Amino acid sequence: MHFDIVTIFPQFFDGPFRFGVLGRALESGRVQLGIHSLREFTDDRHKTVDDRPFGGGEGMVLKPEPLFRAVESLGIPEKTVRDTARERVVLLSAQGIRFNQKLAREMAGLERVVFLCGRYEGVDERVSDFLADMEISIGDYVLSGGELAAAVVIDAIARLLPGVLGNKQSARNESFGSDEALSPATVQGDPPLSTCDSLGLLDYPHYTRPPQFRGYSVPAVLSCGNHEEIRRWRRERALAKTLRNRPELLAEGDLSDEDRRVLKRLQDEQ
Repeated sequence: MHFDIVTIFPQFFDGPFRFGVLGRALESGRVQLGIHSLREFTDDRHKTVDDRPFGGGEGMVLKPEPLFRAVESLGIPEKTVRDTARERVVLLSAQGIRFNQKLAREMAGLERVVFLCGRYEGVDERVSDFLADMEISIGDYVLSGGELAAAVVIDAIARLLPGVLGNKQSARNESFGSDEALSPATVQGDPPLSTCDSLGLLDYPHYTRPPQFRGYSVPAVLSCGNHEEIRRWRRERALAKTLRNRPELLAEGDLSDEDRRVLKRLQDEQ
C-alpha cells in the first residue's frame, strides 16, 4: 500500500515512521510512503501557501492552488473520475468525520491514499469540495495541523495490512477488533484460541510475569489452564471495561445472549 503526505513541514515525519511496526513495514516494502512539501508547488519566490480569509476573520487559510498542483503531480485522477475503491485523497481537518477502527479497516483495502495536512485557520473549502474525497478528524479537539493526525491514521491503517503485524490474530483480538479484520480464508483453519474477539468493544485486561507484584496478584483464572473459563473471564472483563470507559460502544457491539446476561449483572452491581 502506498501513502502520500502533502505538508508544509516535511521534516515532521523524520521521526514518527522510523520505529516499531510501521518502521518495519516501510523497511520491508509492505508499506510505501512519499512526503511532499506543499511549498514546492507554489509559483512565487516566497513560496506562499496561505492568504487572508475572504469576509474577514482571524488567522490565515491554506490556498487551493498548491494543494491541487501537489495532488495532480502524483498522477491522481480528477475527483470526478477517481476510483475511490482503489485510491483516495483525504483532507485532515477538525471538521471531518471521526476516524475509527471501522474506517481504518475500510481504508486498508485501498491501494493508495494521499493525505493533505491542514494548517493555520483552515483550508480553502474548494479543496474539500473539488479535490478531496473525504475529510477526516481523529477526535473532537483541534490540533495545530494535520501532520500528527496523518501519522495516527497511517499507523492505524498500516497495522491492518497483511504481514505487517507479527501475529495475524492481533488485529482481531484487541480493542475495536472484529472478524472483519481478517478475511474468512485467513480465519478458517486457525487453531482454537484461548482468547476472545473484542467484537467492537474494548479489549480485555492483560497480565504477565511476575504473578505477584507489590502485593498485587494476577487473577487466578488465568493460570487455571481451562481455556473456556479464561474466555468467559476475559469477555466479562472486556464488557466491564467497556461499560466503565466507553458505554456508548455497547449499543454497537456484537453482543451474545451470554454477553447480555453478564452485562445486566455488571450494571446491577454498579
